[in-house]
Amino acid sequence: MSELPFSDRADFDDADRGFITALKPGAVQDDQGRAVWDGDAYGFLADDCPATVDPSLWRQSQLCARQGLYEIVPGIYQVRGLDLSNMTLVEGERGAIVIDPLVSVETAAAALALYRRHRGDRPVTAVIYTHSHVDHFGGVEGVTPGDVPVLAPAGFMAHAVSENVYAGTAMARRGAYQYGMVLPIGPDGQVGTGLGQAVSKGRVSLIPPTTDITRTGQEETLDGVRIEFQLTPGTEAPAEMNFHFPQHRALCLAENATHNMHNVLTLRGAEVRDARMWSRYLTETITRYAGQTDVAFASHHWPTWGGDRVRKFLTEQRDLYAYLHDQTLRLINLGYTGVEIAELIQLPPALAGAWHARGYYGSVSHNVKAVYQRYMGWFDGNPASLWEHPPAESAKRYVDCIGGVDRVVEKAREYVSEGDLRFAAQLLKHAVFAEPGHAAAEELLADTYQRLGFGSENATWRNYYLTGAHELRHGIVPTPTSISGGMAAALTVGQILDSVAIRIDGPRAAGTGLVIDWHVADADEHVRTTLSNGVLVQEPVREAEPAELALTLTKAQLVGLVAGRKPEGIDYRGDRSALGRLLDLADEPDPSFPIVTP
Repeated sequence: MSELPFSDRADFDDADRGFITALKPGAVQDDQGRAVWDGDAYGFLADDCPATVDPSLWRQSQLCARQGLYEIVPGIYQVRGLDLSNMTLVEGERGAIVIDPLVSVETAAAALALYRRHRGDRPVTAVIYTHSHVDHFGGVEGVTPGDVPVLAPAGFMAHAVSENVYAGTAMARRGAYQYGMVLPIGPDGQVGTGLGQAVSKGRVSLIPPTTDITRTGQEETLDGVRIEFQLTPGTEAPAEMNFHFPQHRALCLAENATHNMHNVLTLRGAEVRDARMWSRYLTETITRYAGQTDVAFASHHWPTWGGDRVRKFLTEQRDLYAYLHDQTLRLINLGYTGVEIAELIQLPPALAGAWHARGYYGSVSHNVKAVYQRYMGWFDGNPASLWEHPPAESAKRYVDCIGGVDRVVEKAREYVSEGDLRFAAQLLKHAVFAEPGHAAAEELLADTYQRLGFGSENATWRNYYLTGAHELRHGIVPTPTSISGGMAAALTVGQILDSVAIRIDGPRAAGTGLVIDWHVADADEHVRTTLSNGVLVQEPVREAEPAELALTLTKAQLVGLVAGRKPEGIDYRGDRSALGRLLDLADEPDPSFPIVTP
């Protein structure tokens, strides 16, 4: 830590540059008066760093906690610190183009209102989603009812759905750990996420794009503003894009280059990202735009001004992802496993000393393991790893070998006293899984997690450790469901039925055959679902082959059925009990499944 340049205040100068005003008070409520965002809760960050937080992470959180409306250049403004992400507004001939309308409708509306109080009551004339993660589209209904052009990279809807719907329940549960959503905000709890301070807790919405960006070099003029796009699929998101404003000499980097090391694979789960292509797209960004850019801004953190500084920033970000990729592959081909490589790789001095390459959100350790996973999968090549017992059964056997849970706890205390918290946590995990409810094992594991969290520079590691400690001590706090009605309404009929297919209990359904036709009038879609060998298959309706049941309904009614509401106002033809038999075979996802206990 001593090698880091704490005296360098350039990031603080950049984070404060262009400041116009803050939201006062810095909290946002929904229409029921419930707090969905509270930036004021981070006021403690004005104090000196305490012993419970890594000094480098404390510095990052101080920067991320800055809140308000900022001018990037004349005509481009940014609202920061009202959600995990930033909302950017580009002024055109008639109004303002909104880039990335935050996570929640309520915070997006508050950000727009803050902008309008100082720039006039300009209408929103277009919306741009930089990529397919929810913090870049969820608040869209807070800025527009959907009567303006909405631009997004090709593949946006498919990837937004696959991440937020298909695996949404599990990702939301693990996301509660990653973002520390149940932790108290403060020096002993959640101090930020490295990428921003927190995720807002309001209503999520989604308006499907009206225009897809399908190629690099594609130009669009919105409200008189010319924009050139660079597609970057498979980088920080499967569907993502950078874009350049020639008239402003300004470059939007989406989430491909931010002021921290990003994730090649997030702790909440996602598709493994392609670090090789990530670096190559940043090379393309430098080649195409660096010479025409005076300021670069992103969907998180603060901008970088000055052509030379932008080029240096992009070069180091490019080299960061390339180094992680190439060095991991070098060591893979020397026979090392992902866990071993994670212990071996250290960044070169120029990157290790760059604040924007520090592991506040991603980390060298879990990014290296992600690169290994992308190329080699879950199997490390050792035959002993091929058919291991599941965690609880392995734990019982390890504990038996050591001499019982009490002996494991005793040994773990020795490792704790020696400062080996990592192995103490591994030992105690086995004790907790082998004998659930063992008070001494659970408390010592909670204390070990807490100490690991307090010492972590990485915000998501800190939140994960501290949330694990919190759940061991206080039990599971229910995780909110991941999809709001606003997002579900934007899905296609096929995507809605896919969300049923992944819930079908295959063993129970294996001997059941059902054919149901779905005539969704307002979407003009006619889909047949066939239950076959425990699989719900979709195909076009074949009128010559009648189904057991045919339903005529609206998309909203279909969403309601899937959500468990009573089927009211739906037209039926055939055996009405077929619908109940199908839905009875669908599991209800568990948004609060255990993680640190079996």
